[in-house]
Parts: sequence; C-alpha cells; structure tokens
Amino acid sequence: MEKKIRIIVTGGTFDKEYNDLNGKLFFKNSHVQNMLELGRSRLDLNIRTLMMIDSCDMTDEDRNIIAKNCEKTSEKKIIITHGTDTMVKTAKVLANSIKDKTIILTGAMIPYTFGSSDGLFNLGSAIAFVQTLPAGIYIAMNGKFFNWDNVRKNKRIGEFEEIN
Repeated sequence: MEKKIRIIVTGGTFDKEYNDLNGKLFFKNSHVQNMLELGRSRLDLNIRTLMMIDSCDMTDEDRNIIAKNCEKTSEKKIIITHGTDTMVKTAKVLANSIKDKTIILTGAMIPYTFGSSDGLFNLGSAIAFVQTLPAGIYIAMNGKFFNWDNVRKNKRIGEFEEIN
C-alpha cells in the first residue's frame, strides 16, 4: 500500500546529539521515528533519512538532492526536517521546481535529546498542516505555518515570523 505522507530527514538541530566530553553537537541517528511513537502517531508515513547535516553546511548540491527526492517521490504530501538557519533558502529551491505537492519544512531550535525541545511540537504541527494545506511550499514553526516567500527566522527572539 502506498504511503500517504513522506517525511524526509535532512538533519538540523532536530537530530543533533550533545557530546558531554567536548561540549559539541553532532549527528548520530534521526529521532523522527521516536518522536512519532512518543506522539502516538497513527498516520500512514514513509520516513527517509536523506542526509544528516547542519543547514549552515548545506550546499546548493544538497538542496538540489532534496528537491529531486521531492520530485520523484509518489507522495503528494511531504514533510522535510531541516535546520532552521537556511530553511527558507531550501524552500526557495523547492518552490522553483515543484508546483503540485504540499511540502512543509520544519525544524527545532533545541535538540530533541535535550528533553525541552520544540521539535516534537513542530513535527506535530507540520503533520497537521501537510494534511490540510493546498499544494505549495511552507514552513511550520512555533505552531504556525508560513508561505515560504513571506517568512524569516528572527534570531533575536528565536522564532519565525512573517516578513509582511
């Protein structure tokens, strides 16, 4: 049976771990499956870990890989877990090539493993939004959705906001 919603994992703070020996964040495994289990999700989801990188290290080639994966997947509803710093940049690449799918990019300001992460809430919001919004590219953070071309990360307050 075909899955209804595709989740593409690309890394970002969502999936970072903390090394208590050197105080640095790093990637090991995605936490998306655990988050879905914790949230008691009963949806038909197809999860694929595409890459595990900090979005500040993401290249144009990485963004094109994300876009190609969105284009070729049979699902019309897609969630991408992504680092918050360059989420809008990736959304622009997607908007330039994909018109017939609903794609939500979401992330976290605090790693899931810290226990106080906003990631679980943002993932749940993205799942709700991807089921209800029309085709287009969106960003879901802080319980809100934004059109990809009318949003920015306000680093001063640590939230996403509309530009206009």
